[in-house]
Amino acid sequence: MNIFFNDKDKLLFKEKGINEATILDQIEIFKKGITFLKLKAPAFIENGIKKFDEKMQNELCRLYDDSLQSVSVLKFVPASGAASRMFKDMFTLKDKCINGELDEKSIKAINDFFKSITRFAFFKELKKIMTNDGVDVDKCLSEKDFLTFSEYILSEKGFNYANTPKALIKFHDYGSFVRAAVEEHLVEAALYGENGKDETNLHFTISPEHKESFVSLIEKVIKSYSELFNIKYNISYSVQRPSTDTIAVERDNMPFRETNGSLLFRPAGHGALIENLNDCKEEMIFIKNIDNVVPDRLKETTVHYKKIIGGLLIHLKDKIKEYLICLEGESINNIKLQEIASFAQSELFINIYAPLLSDEKKLKAFLFNKLNRPIRVCGMVVNEGEPGGGPFWVVKESTGEVSLQIVESSQIAIDDVLQKSFLKQSTHFNPVDLVCWTYDYKGHKFNLKDYVDKETGFISIKSKDGQELKALELPGLWNGAMADWITVFVDVPLITFNPVKTIDDLLRKEHDALDKIYDEG
Repeated sequence: MNIFFNDKDKLLFKEKGINEATILDQIEIFKKGITFLKLKAPAFIENGIKKFDEKMQNELCRLYDDSLQSVSVLKFVPASGAASRMFKDMFTLKDKCINGELDEKSIKAINDFFKSITRFAFFKELKKIMTNDGVDVDKCLSEKDFLTFSEYILSEKGFNYANTPKALIKFHDYGSFVRAAVEEHLVEAALYGENGKDETNLHFTISPEHKESFVSLIEKVIKSYSELFNIKYNISYSVQRPSTDTIAVERDNMPFRETNGSLLFRPAGHGALIENLNDCKEEMIFIKNIDNVVPDRLKETTVHYKKIIGGLLIHLKDKIKEYLICLEGESINNIKLQEIASFAQSELFINIYAPLLSDEKKLKAFLFNKLNRPIRVCGMVVNEGEPGGGPFWVVKESTGEVSLQIVESSQIAIDDVLQKSFLKQSTHFNPVDLVCWTYDYKGHKFNLKDYVDKETGFISIKSKDGQELKALELPGLWNGAMADWITVFVDVPLITFNPVKTIDDLLRKEHDALDKIYDEG
């Protein structure tokens, strides 16, 4: 099957910064398909996941605090996602109200909404906007006028939350003030990211269409947070590059064309952000999703464990540097070589095949290759049924190599009894709470794109203008995009993971800034 691109196609490639060879490679991926990952076992505590006692936790925190004088730190927050999914159920209820299709379940949902509406952090401002428009808010509340409230929450008439990035949604009500999600990240950064110069660095990946509103909010609040914590915030932004978009294809893997004949490209998922991460100049980079925040009363544990994983990263990168310098030398005795091998196995969970241990030359080359890579330390929480990725031992089909990976459930062949059993046996879940070291032992920045497993990724079925198509997502940022990094997992408490996926999640006690007690009946 030959594929030809016309002049208009090639002009589009140029505009996006994508070469034709890359497009053809993507089409080959569609043809071959993306195979499931082969799990060897789930990662458990002491078999892929570290767990520290109080003494070690405090030592790692001290090490992290001491390092801030000499290490450049960045908090990297993927924040381009719109909040539309948060309000999916609200849209459904709104449509049912309009169409007169309310059933028993819908009526209960509306009753629950009005029972809790005053608890949302955005309610006070919502009431003010509605009142200014001449709306009798008390009457709307007593009559449970869901249509009016949903209109002011979702549309441009009010908050326009349906078209607002999740970062700008008001999450927490502190009584005298409220904070949006992005503001809680400003607070977090001040609590564990302040360097020796009374500065803290943050980077947000945002959508171009939301940049103006995003920057506007930051500029509005930044002075107050700078004064509160007596620090200077260095804030930078980036957008997902058009060059990371992937081509869409039809069922037969021919390029999908829109009604005007143009090729269709789609954003390639958060895996494309490896490009943005690669551009960051700081040595130590914390990564955390925009919606995973808690109010101040619960931040102590979050900050404590951020320092733990940060301290562990410092310890590991220092030890790795020491060992790489030894391995680089002409002469290294077997005792030292075995010491390094033991460290790689016990501290970094790097698998070393037994024959290598008795071949000094091959072992030395193997260890140098495995240690001279970017490092990531990832917090893992106990799995309580959350959908998504987790820590597993994975066998790479092409080489037989076994390594620790974060694996999404969609990457697992659940039709395979053994593979499904590994998924059921898993004890931990990936909350996207990691810290990375992106420089080599000589102080040179790694090219992070060299450590992506391009064989991973996702193919999904989508539609455009009523026509079905196949879409390709690049290897996920903390999945395949970091597959060839040194990976260490650490057990962290569940309280450090409090994402907001739906509007109702904001009603959970973990998002109550004032620690009130509500009647849940």
